[in-house]
Amino acid sequence: MYRLFVAIRPPADQRAHLLSLMAGVEGARWQDDAQLHLTLRFIGEVDRHTANDIADALAGIRFAPFDIHLDGVGSFDRKAVVDTLWAGVQPRHPLATLHKKVDRTCVSVGLEPESRAYLPHITLARFGRAGGFIDPFLARHAGLSGAPFRVDSFHLYESRIGHGGATYHPIEEYRASSPDRTSEPG
Repeated sequence: MYRLFVAIRPPADQRAHLLSLMAGVEGARWQDDAQLHLTLRFIGEVDRHTANDIADALAGIRFAPFDIHLDGVGSFDRKAVVDTLWAGVQPRHPLATLHKKVDRTCVSVGLEPESRAYLPHITLARFGRAGGFIDPFLARHAGLSGAPFRVDSFHLYESRIGHGGATYHPIEEYRASSPDRTSEPG
């Protein structure tokens, strides 16, 4: 079985900026450089045949390159306990559009549609069952911003769980359409 997701890899300077923020929260399991990404669609565990079908189908997605930038920080919780600390990105509209294309493509090969609302973000840290006290971090980095960066590709990744946590391995890269091809369906 393969545990897959589709994501955008921020450029090195943006990842370095995010890594420089990662401190000062007790119990945080900070992401490392190789783990920093912006998820477009979590797929989960699939067999080899389905993984190949997904990889092939994603190649049919057409999108024009667009720019986004880091914008603020936030958190997700599970049962009122913080479990994820993240950096936001703006504008959200082109990401939501690309997410919908990726989701429709996954559905076309037999996966269930994404059931959660899509909130584009880059995970910075995860927490155990006890959660973490993140208020000072949120206050300190509420104004997080970064230089715009171009999104001109996305990747299909495999997530492998080991003793040290998850490692992410790119399987395939999908490039944006050339500007004269942006009106193609996909």
